[in-house]
Order: sequence, then structure tokens, then C-alpha cells
Amino acid sequence: MSKVTNILLAGVGGQGILLASEVLAEVLMLAGHDVKKNEIHGMSQRGGSVTSHVRYGEQVFSPIIPDGEVDILFGFELLETCRYMPLLRGDGRIIANDLRIMPPAVATGKQDYPAGLEQVLTSAAEAVIIPGLELAQQAGNVRTVNTVLLGALSNMMDIDAELWRKALEKMVPPRFIEENLAAFALGRDWRN
Repeated sequence: MSKVTNILLAGVGGQGILLASEVLAEVLMLAGHDVKKNEIHGMSQRGGSVTSHVRYGEQVFSPIIPDGEVDILFGFELLETCRYMPLLRGDGRIIANDLRIMPPAVATGKQDYPAGLEQVLTSAAEAVIIPGLELAQQAGNVRTVNTVLLGALSNMMDIDAELWRKALEKMVPPRFIEENLAAFALGRDWRN
């Protein structure tokens, strides 16, 4: 049976998770893998949880990652990343944006945003916490956080940088490609 690698993208609506999963799937196909993906939108338009399952290998039969088999947990927001940690494989890795988006209960003052989430992530697995918003601002557009994060993710994968560029050029509208390529490079070059 061939090895299937599982990447779970997790965050909230409006963070560009679906575009990131499209780019990721495209680069994996360009690299010659069989790829399956699935999105769960929830209340995404209202800031709710959004996940995307991306599975790749020689042959993949299902787009849904089984519980406990996530190889890379790719988080766009800290609390959402922590929420999906139980799905991580024992030797799984985490890459997470350091962003905190206040859920409605926190925004209305009914609850506090949990403290110490970075420590929770780094004590549970090999984890990289990246300042995605800060790097996207350096790239010239805060909406490129997802591409910054893809750049950081690319360091965990054995895929040529040229294939990432081709996937971005195919999936990102031409008028935004230069800032997205800059954002990708900033994420790829960033070091903890």
C-alpha cells in the first residue's frame, strides 16, 4: 500500500484557506502526485471555522483525512490550529500563523481568548509559528497571508520552488501575482 500524506488546513472564514488549498493541490499535481481534497465551510462567511483536507501520494482513494492521521496541521489562526490538534499523527508537524481572531464569545466579552496557545502547539509537536500578517504587510498586501503561509509550508515539503511558482501563477489572478510571489518568498525565507 502506498503512503498517503495528509495536510489539514484550518482557520476561519475569509482567510483564504480555500485558495491556499487549491494552490497546494495544484502544486502537488504538478509534482506528479494523485491528489484529493475536500473543504468544510461551516459558517465561514460569519467568521466560522473552515477546514480543507488535502491528501496526496501515488494513489489516494478518499478526500477525508482519518482521525489521528494528519501529517501536517497547517493553521491560519492559533485557536483553530489548537482545535484540530487531536487529529494530528503522533509524529505529525504543525505550521501555524501567530494570528488571533476573536470568536464571537470573546468579542462580546463572554469569554477570554485562551492564553499560551503557542506553547500548547510547540509542546505537542514539532511546530513552526510564523508571523503571517507581518510578512504579508511587508509583501505589500495583508490579503497575501495565505501565500506567506504557503511559502513557509513549502519548506516542509520536497517540491521544487519552480512548481510552487507555476501553481501560484495558475491559481492567482494576474493582477495580484507579483505581490503573491513576494509573499511566498517571504514565507519561504522566514526562519523561527
